[in-house]
Amino acid sequence: MTAKFVSVEDDAGKVTRYARHDNGGGLIAPGARVADSARIGPMTYIEHGAQVGAGCRIGHGSWIDRDATIGDRTVIGDGVHIGRGTVIGNRVHIGSHSRIGSSVLIEHGVHLDTDITVPDGSEVLAGLHSRLARAKHRPHRKAKGGLAA
Repeated sequence: MTAKFVSVEDDAGKVTRYARHDNGGGLIAPGARVADSARIGPMTYIEHGAQVGAGCRIGHGSWIDRDATIGDRTVIGDGVHIGRGTVIGNRVHIGSHSRIGSSVLIEHGVHLDTDITVPDGSEVLAGLHSRLARAKHRPHRKAKGGLAA
């Protein structure tokens, strides 16, 4: 049987008592609001003041920092860090192992690939998300002399 509450001590010695979310078993801090229909993966932490909308899926081992807001039906992969005060719109997809800084704004419907870093204070607009996507490897074009450019 899994415990309903888990106490965690931080580096400063402060103990926080997290509640396990019924759908997925993620750890929810006091003062965080998570919709019942959201799925919070095991060993995912939702910190105080954070809000997670209906139908969201957050993968294993992710961390949603204080005062972050996640819209409805958003999918967040495994091992993702969402910074303090970040606002994420509805139906956003964030790939695994990504790092989203503090005070970031991500519009509705944005799709971010895996292992993306979005700096603090950035805005990710729906039509411009490809600028943050990981660059694809392109082979070098050969110059007229036969050497790679």
